[in-house]
Amino acid sequence: MTSRFSVRSVAVQAFVWQLTVLVLLAATAMVALVLKTTHDAQNDARHRSLAVAQGFAHSPGVVRALQSPDPTAVLQPLAEAARKGSGVGFLSVLSKSGIRYTDPMPSLIGRRAQGDIGRAAAGQSFTEIFKGKPQSAVRALVPVTDAQGAVIGIVSAGVQTVDVGATVNRQLPVLFGVAAGSLVLAAGGAALVSRRLRRQTHGLGPVEMTRMYEHHDAVLHSVREGVLILDADRRLVLANDEARQLLGMRASAEGLPLDTLGLAPEMAALLGSGRTVTDEVHPSGSRLLAVNLRPTDVHGGAAGWVATLRDTTELRALAGRAEEARERLKLLNEGSTRIGSTLDLGRTAQELADVAVPRLADFVSVNLLESLLSGDEPPPGPVTGAVLRRVAHRSVLEGTPEALVAVGEIAFYPENSPQARCLATGRSELHQVADPAISAWLAEDPARLAKSRAHGFHSWISVPLIARGTTLGVVDFVRSRHPEAFETDDLALAEELVARTAVCLDNARRFNRERTAALTLQRSLLPTRLPEQSAVEAAFRYLPADPRLGVGGDWFDVIPLSGARVALVVGDVVGHGIHASATMGRLRSAVQTLADVDLAPDELLTQLDDLVIRLAAESGTDAESAASGDVGATCLYAVYDPVSGRCSLARAGHPAPAVARPDGTATVLELPAGPPLGLGGLPFEAVETELPEGSLLALYTDGLVESRQRGMDTGIEVLRQALTVPGLALDTLCDKVVGTLLPDHPADDAALLLARVQRLDGGQVATWDVPADPAAVAEVRTDAVRRLSAWGLEEAAFVTELVVSELVTNAIRYGAAPIRLRLIRDRTLICEVTDGSNTAPHLRRARVFDEGGRGLLLVAQLTQRWGVRQTTSGKIIWCEQALPAGV
Repeated sequence: MTSRFSVRSVAVQAFVWQLTVLVLLAATAMVALVLKTTHDAQNDARHRSLAVAQGFAHSPGVVRALQSPDPTAVLQPLAEAARKGSGVGFLSVLSKSGIRYTDPMPSLIGRRAQGDIGRAAAGQSFTEIFKGKPQSAVRALVPVTDAQGAVIGIVSAGVQTVDVGATVNRQLPVLFGVAAGSLVLAAGGAALVSRRLRRQTHGLGPVEMTRMYEHHDAVLHSVREGVLILDADRRLVLANDEARQLLGMRASAEGLPLDTLGLAPEMAALLGSGRTVTDEVHPSGSRLLAVNLRPTDVHGGAAGWVATLRDTTELRALAGRAEEARERLKLLNEGSTRIGSTLDLGRTAQELADVAVPRLADFVSVNLLESLLSGDEPPPGPVTGAVLRRVAHRSVLEGTPEALVAVGEIAFYPENSPQARCLATGRSELHQVADPAISAWLAEDPARLAKSRAHGFHSWISVPLIARGTTLGVVDFVRSRHPEAFETDDLALAEELVARTAVCLDNARRFNRERTAALTLQRSLLPTRLPEQSAVEAAFRYLPADPRLGVGGDWFDVIPLSGARVALVVGDVVGHGIHASATMGRLRSAVQTLADVDLAPDELLTQLDDLVIRLAAESGTDAESAASGDVGATCLYAVYDPVSGRCSLARAGHPAPAVARPDGTATVLELPAGPPLGLGGLPFEAVETELPEGSLLALYTDGLVESRQRGMDTGIEVLRQALTVPGLALDTLCDKVVGTLLPDHPADDAALLLARVQRLDGGQVATWDVPADPAAVAEVRTDAVRRLSAWGLEEAAFVTELVVSELVTNAIRYGAAPIRLRLIRDRTLICEVTDGSNTAPHLRRARVFDEGGRGLLLVAQLTQRWGVRQTTSGKIIWCEQALPAGV
């Protein structure tokens, strides 16, 4: 027996390899730490030098000393005191041309300093690693300026390179100690792992382990139980001798697919089903085999399946009972696959009836609580006095003549009926028609008694539908054509089928409630009509996904902006259900709020990205899940200006919009894709393009153009061609696009927003350049009143005159050139004042003796709304007035 500590053992070999890797990692980490320490020491020297130089350059009296006849006499003691107090290696004051006024080495005073003196003389503060005389150092150069901002001198402070190296050297022992300690701990961990591996392998080497597996293989082929191992692709990996004999397989079957092994169809279907099976009995030729089937990846093994087969042919002695049991098992197996194929209550109930007739009963009826069908939450536990409605039934006779109640009608059952007792007690009942309880019930219901006698009912089972402690209804199983009466085994089978059906019905009920709530929520969050504005003519369509997949998070919006502009938005939240709908509502509200602030498209998406990250953090989702698509959203945001005809767009992982121009051509705009919302840290980029009047802009979600049968590129091409059809109204074009791309139910939510851009007539816009002179206000005010008269808006002249006066005066007083006034006659009268300053005004309440502060308050009181939007060269203060009645 090999020693457990032999170098040939797997455990010792693993330890040696681990230790080698750990030593290499420790050495690499040590080098990285030394480099990092050196870098940090240099950065610290830079910061300290810059801080000392700036502090001394801005010290009181330095400017006066530099302008004095003898700067050295005044500054040398001050510089030396500052150097010793700050701990830097040197502190020197230089003239603008680099001549030293002060220096720790008095012999250097009056000599020219080396280095990039010109940058400091130009007024720039900076740090550098200086190599030269009198010593190499990390130094900072800071200009000294007089009251007029002119550079009159330079302060140089720094730390010698040898001092920086000394700082690093002092930290090396600590770094080496940490590295050594880490290596010792890691080696100890590797030793523990090796010890655990040694215990698991019992100190065996590769040869001994190979011999052990050979012994296991010999045992495997000598046991009297068949063993099959299949890989994830259902190929035979291993079959022992017993399995080959039981299934009639040839010796060279390893490596062949399951369907080529020549197995009985039922056995092949079972082995390929992927189900976990325990002692299911199935025929294989003339044998009955008890089959166990388990996955092999449960405990970390390779993906696949292992099956054990045990010959139970002796059960043929009990052929009658075994056949019945097999039929019941087959019925249960069929029921588990056929019942609950959809999330529809009526369909699921009908599937139960179809499975049970004729193999278990001649007539089956399923009745559910009326409150359940109306969408109410049924009370937990048994129920009494409930109203039942027939949702499904099935008979061996065509037309179901045994049914006294049609599907969809109310089914009445008195208190002494088996159905009422099942609902009240929660227990099943098995009766013969001749039983006193059944006879008494039928005697009180002549119509039911006549049906029973006419069709020869002789045995009855009533089973309550109960799932998760809640009673949902009752199922009746009746025999008339079967000569045998129901037995306890039949009752158990009926209860098993009903129990599985009840869970499926409860799942369907819960899903329908959640989907209805989510759909209601989503429709309440989406716009029902588009706002009135003049920039675009818009139409939209929203198609929810297939009910089996739940409600998604697609949304769209048309948001009027200041200056007659409009924002077009479309987005898609990952996932389905109420959570996706709620997230969509929060994002739509956020976009509307950010749009009111007049952010540029790329800035708006950046703010929206931060919001999605916060939402993911609130839901407990990590960054890795967000990056993989578990949390997040896509969005496209566009702003169109009808005055200039330009459109600015940015997108966050969303499909690019399509544009159909008046000349009949349609293209997809080339926009930087941008990352999906929720990843964070990556920028968004906006693109601005000019759209001819009458151009059609199509914004959509991926559910419109992508499906299982068609890729996204193909879908976008179909969309582009559909947009080129001339002469169609927008609503008609929406229907055509949706009908072309989504002829059937979509697999994902789909949203489409079409916008035909429009231009404001040149006569609706008036612009004036305003000199930065208070005297120009009167002339601008007169021009504005004159233009209002030309537009027929004399009634608005008084308010407009006040607004123009206040806004232009504020721009001249507090803003910067160029200053421009623009009036836009749209659905409202818009007044915009542009200046070159980025400082935004704030509305405040002026106190009694304040001379200012009332201008914006006056504008806010006289107009419908006002605001400020930033531009690349300044800002725009705008306000809107309602047009006079009749205009």
